Amino acid sequence: MPIEWARERVVVTGGHGFLGSHIVESLRQRGCSEIVCPRSSEYDLVQMPAVEKLYRDARPTLLIHLAARVGGIGANQKNPGRFFYENLMMGAQLMEVGRRAGLKKLVATATICAYPKFAPIPFREEDLWNGYPEETNAPYGLAKKMLLVQSQAYRQQYGFNSIVLFPVNLYGPRDNFDLESSHVIPALIRKCLEAAQQGEREIVAWGDGSPSREFMHVRDAAEGILLAAERYDSSDPVNLGAGFEITIKQLTELIARLSGFKGAVRWDTSRPNGQPRRKLDTRKAKERFGFEAKIGFEQGLAETIAWYRDARVQRSEKR
Repeated sequence: MPIEWARERVVVTGGHGFLGSHIVESLRQRGCSEIVCPRSSEYDLVQMPAVEKLYRDARPTLLIHLAARVGGIGANQKNPGRFFYENLMMGAQLMEVGRRAGLKKLVATATICAYPKFAPIPFREEDLWNGYPEETNAPYGLAKKMLLVQSQAYRQQYGFNSIVLFPVNLYGPRDNFDLESSHVIPALIRKCLEAAQQGEREIVAWGDGSPSREFMHVRDAAEGILLAAERYDSSDPVNLGAGFEITIKQLTELIARLSGFKGAVRWDTSRPNGQPRRKLDTRKAKERFGFEAKIGFEQGLAETIAWYRDARVQRSEKR
């Protein structure tokens, strides 16, 4: 059935979060006016009764599942059990109740953390099961990968229409800049801006700088997810990425330059590096639903740095 956004009632779990807020903006630009973004204080999606209540209250025709219990390497190390259980239960119950409620389509985001630690570069969807994920984020990655198993099983047995996308690491305005739980880009931006402002001579970065990562701007991710919602109807996994690779050392130097930090970087090698390399094969997204990332990395970083700098000024003015 075609997606006509003006006629759909859409639930976006995690709709108040980083990616979710951009998805909601894009939905409104596409003409969707009936959008429900459940808050965890009202609907604890780890609990089945709350999931059932959400479906009764919102009566969605389409659900986009973005909500996740997630963080950087440190947060994953501290919460492996919690991250596994809560992400598993949210996904499993949203899909099960959606099936029972006659949902037209469920669009779910998994994670690049689901890939094997030593998957060949670039990561191809066919390699998802050829090894165990990197240890520090394996519980989270495996919990999210169960969305794919459930999607394929439910399509086979019930004819339920769900798709599962595997986005690469995201960045952009409105990201989480809390050093206790943030990912690498917002953490480095905050460290560099604060060090430059305070005249500090060095910042500390985790690991040795050798791992590589791929990053995609959050607005590109929102566009890819909605294109898939509109055009893709298969339970085969699809990567969403920007198709490039940068080492953490190169990333740190770039953020320092764009932030105006001229000091040194001290690498704390007692901290884990995480997965050695990450770069996605993004051909299937282009073939299946015409998605290609558009926003250049340096341009996107400069925008993110400017957004965070302005947000800090606004916060200080309110005090």
